Amino acid sequence: MKVVYFDCPSGAAGDMIMASLLDAGVSLDALRTELAKLPLTGWELVVREVRKGAFRATKVDVEIDHHAHHHHRTLGDIVAILDASTLRDSIKDKARRIFTRLADAEARAHGTTRDQVHFHDVGAVDAIVDVTGGVIALELIGARALHVSALPIGGGFVEGAHGRIPIPGPGTAELLRGFPVVDTGVKAELVTPTGAAILTTLANGAGSMPAMTVTSVGYGAGTRDLEVPNVLRCFVGEVADTAAQETIVQVETTIDDMSPQLYEPVIDRLFEVGALDVFLTPVVMKRSRPGVVLTALGPPDLAGALARVLFEETTTIGVRWSEWRRARLDREMVT
Repeated sequence: MKVVYFDCPSGAAGDMIMASLLDAGVSLDALRTELAKLPLTGWELVVREVRKGAFRATKVDVEIDHHAHHHHRTLGDIVAILDASTLRDSIKDKARRIFTRLADAEARAHGTTRDQVHFHDVGAVDAIVDVTGGVIALELIGARALHVSALPIGGGFVEGAHGRIPIPGPGTAELLRGFPVVDTGVKAELVTPTGAAILTTLANGAGSMPAMTVTSVGYGAGTRDLEVPNVLRCFVGEVADTAAQETIVQVETTIDDMSPQLYEPVIDRLFEVGALDVFLTPVVMKRSRPGVVLTALGPPDLAGALARVLFEETTTIGVRWSEWRRARLDREMVT
């Protein structure tokens, strides 16, 4: 099984993710062919080799026609663009999930709803290309699982559409809920909203690198020159059949006072934060009351994030979890 691990010593951005995968072996021609399926005009993908400190790296820029109008798009606008494309359904679905998670984070940060959020920088053409390009590159390289190191949050202040704000910005901070972060002392925006959205939406695990045989390594360059090399490092490797045995965490709670119609959005939230599976089991409780056991399975390092969703989104006042060993057969979908 092919696995991708992103090592993010200097943070992460959408263009860095795409660049590191290109550097690791993704075909630039294939990526351009897929991106051309987006119904967007007035942009060009420019790829070049650069140096960041002691590292040779690939830099990706989405150059925009100066005559193109800068849009402040809503989530509905971006979803419409994705739906109108001729990309594969799997790519559309992942890109939609990323932008939906981003809209939900911005809505929570600013006290509104996802439909009322107007993306500024994130709604621009280059951000749409960065996010979709990252998803495409992961599919082209054949990744079956994605793991990410702890993310450095940076520090200081940045000028945004809402004025001067602390780093990480409110939307990025919301996206990083339940995800491991570190403070490296660098006073700069190290993790962008698009970078955080891609990684926290698609990652199957976060923390240390999983046991694997490395087949290629790629370096994606960021735009700024920092006091540390501004690169995102991508390890691509194979997990042997013997490593298909893994540890997962089972997080669950028993509920008897919640409307059944409310479980679906809870399940959606659990999948958004990284659950591998979620299911409901009907039970009979004391005094013959009907109840439900809501169970979420996920990587051990997401136990806290999964428990937090259960506390925030259900009526429960208690959550339990345990670790289990499981073995999986490798499989693939053929159509």
